[in-house]
Amino acid sequence: FLWGSFFSQINAVRTVRVWCYACLVRKKQCWLGIAESVCVCVFKLMVDCSLRGLSEDMTSISYSNREQASYIFYIIVCIKYLNIVLVSLSLLGTKDLVVKAQVLAGGRGKGTFEGGLKGGVKIVFSPEETREISSQMIGKKLYTKQTGEKGRLCNQVFICERRYPRREYYFAITMERSFQGPVLIGSSQGGVNIEDVASENPDAIAKEPVDIVEGIKMEQAIRLAKKMGFPANLVNEAADNMIKIYNLFIKFDATMVEINPMVEDSTGIVMCMDAKINFDSNSAYRQQKIFELQDWTQEDERDRDAAKADLNYIGLDGSIGCLVNGAGLAMATMDIIKLHGGTPANFLDVGGGATVQQVTEAFKLITSDKKVQAILVNIFGGIMRCDVIAQGIIMAVKDLDLKIPIVVRLQGTRVDDAKALITDSGLKILACDDLDEAAKMVVKLSEIVTLAKQAQVDVKFQLPI
Repeated sequence: FLWGSFFSQINAVRTVRVWCYACLVRKKQCWLGIAESVCVCVFKLMVDCSLRGLSEDMTSISYSNREQASYIFYIIVCIKYLNIVLVSLSLLGTKDLVVKAQVLAGGRGKGTFEGGLKGGVKIVFSPEETREISSQMIGKKLYTKQTGEKGRLCNQVFICERRYPRREYYFAITMERSFQGPVLIGSSQGGVNIEDVASENPDAIAKEPVDIVEGIKMEQAIRLAKKMGFPANLVNEAADNMIKIYNLFIKFDATMVEINPMVEDSTGIVMCMDAKINFDSNSAYRQQKIFELQDWTQEDERDRDAAKADLNYIGLDGSIGCLVNGAGLAMATMDIIKLHGGTPANFLDVGGGATVQQVTEAFKLITSDKKVQAILVNIFGGIMRCDVIAQGIIMAVKDLDLKIPIVVRLQGTRVDDAKALITDSGLKILACDDLDEAAKMVVKLSEIVTLAKQAQVDVKFQLPI
């Protein structure tokens, strides 16, 4: 938990009562997703629901060691005095609990664990049942619609008190180009897929743009709370929550905060029973404490390797690996591959200052995908030197003993030196000056390799083809 990292940033924080009942979305290159239990801490420190008396104590449990699941004692986060205390589960005051697998993927509730357990969100009624269910989750892979066949390993569970909502609402803050800044989004239809609501009944969704310079105003939050259908006696409380969540959105450089559902519970209190937060990866230098919490075990292995090599990489489902400098050129390269009937296997931007080692690591990333049947290198050497790319390609081909065809299109700084290096290497690297021709060639080669493998025929390419 990240108490220390927030103490220095938050002033006059009073008692907090908020529950987050959903896993955060996994990271791609534009944003970071972190574990639900961490998200709870963020919200508890930022959102004030104005509670009274002993009910101000909110508790949650997080443990990651399978052996710990055999004990009755767990780590409990107690918010009343912003301290962490160790207490017995029996001291929670309720046996009506929810155990949630900490896996960064949606659809956990309908997922299946490799051991056969159905659902990554389970309601339990005793410490013994909590221990049993947790043991069936920790150390097992959970398979959902989002994880696909690979599944995602559950290293941790999150345990919290079960609540009974009277009404459910949807609330989110995101950046929207049409408003040139942040916008509050609300709906009376919470707890369901908001995309379906937007498609079937667009009028059910209300938006309130916020001037990013002036910030959010109470009248804006009240106006949205009324449109969402909160009872009159809870409008101000809901609006206050929205303002606190907006402050979180700004302070921690979020690109999206989604609460689905925000609820009025059976006791008449406004609560956040789910949270998804995306953090802008460009803010890593000033949100270091948050980014240090990233759980790399929840990331694709290729994403981890790309991050270590400082490469912008996103794996796709195609058969043609791409190595390009510049995000715009990378997208154009994928488009032209698709235009000629191929399917890109990845987005990979080596940037303008890539080293020979980074280029080699890029090839390792691309070829770690067994679906890749051919590789297209497309470099426009403005800042990036073509000879550096050529050296990296040659080193990668030799080190990895690559057998798949490689098509290289180089233009720009030191391109003649690069071509000379490739020619002198004696390697079967196909050079092409025209991008359109290079794309056609790599698509054909990919098809040949795919057909050959399906027929269990070994194909050897000779130059010239």
